[in-house]
Amino acid sequence: MRLKELGEFGLIDRIAGRVPRRAGVRIGIGDDAAALEPSPGCVTLVTTDMLLEGVHFDLALCDPLTLGRKSLSVNLSDIAAMGGRPRHCLLSLAVPHDLPVEFLDRFIAGFLERAAEFEVTLVGGDTCASRGGLVVAVTVMGEQRPERVVTRGGARPGDLVFVTGTLGDSALGLKLLRQGERQGGAVLKHLDPPPRVREGLALAEAEIPTAMIDVSDGLLADLGHILDLSGVGARLELARLPLSPPLTARTPNLGADPFLLPLAGGEDYELLFTAPPDRQGAAQSALAPLGTRLSVIGEITAEGMRVIAGDGSDYPVAVRGYNHFS
Repeated sequence: MRLKELGEFGLIDRIAGRVPRRAGVRIGIGDDAAALEPSPGCVTLVTTDMLLEGVHFDLALCDPLTLGRKSLSVNLSDIAAMGGRPRHCLLSLAVPHDLPVEFLDRFIAGFLERAAEFEVTLVGGDTCASRGGLVVAVTVMGEQRPERVVTRGGARPGDLVFVTGTLGDSALGLKLLRQGERQGGAVLKHLDPPPRVREGLALAEAEIPTAMIDVSDGLLADLGHILDLSGVGARLELARLPLSPPLTARTPNLGADPFLLPLAGGEDYELLFTAPPDRQGAAQSALAPLGTRLSVIGEITAEGMRVIAGDGSDYPVAVRGYNHFS
């Protein structure tokens, strides 16, 4: 079936028919607006992202199922970074007229698969024709008790800097995809990054982070956001960066700056947070049931940002991360 034959409202009906109803949704897809019920005592967290063909993804390098999953994951990661629980989402699509309906079916299957994983309900959105490439816009609404919401602005001198998982794998995966590889852990990390929703909730419920952010633009760029809003500095140690075996094995082939990918590669969607040293054990205990790796990579200082090499010298950094307008 061609999209022209299905039509806009046929596409909406095709999506709506696959969405389960969950608690908290009074009115879902089909009306002018959704009607939602927040949990008692919680504030609502709202985040939105756009993914543009040719900027955020290349249809020659990804499949529709993982693209659907990733489209929701990048928003779930923002809710996770504030210690929230995602509940509802909106999906808007600008679709080229020649995009096959089968592609959209697989994309929606991936999107709803990721939504079901975290009990998130699709409650509306929009569709329109695109004269250029595919555009995906997602809004996610989550919630948390106000005293447990974690922002970027609470880091204090003396706090340790923590990160979940490993760094640089997504950027390595994109590099490998462009070289023709289609399998492997790094490739999968780029195409289908797991959002750290459960980790963010566990940390927030235990009241551990003083500040938190997800690593989307790159470690240095995202840590910089914490430093700016907290009015502090940081000291990072290269020797303590968590690197995966695939990344370590390819380090000799990564050019003049082998640490560029973990420091500035971006799209890892790991959680980067700060906490007092006496909360390190509590942080490890909170994440242990999830089996998530946790590393201390530095500490918060009064001002500035220093990256320290293995020999104790300052490590020069040419690129800090991704910026759409630079």
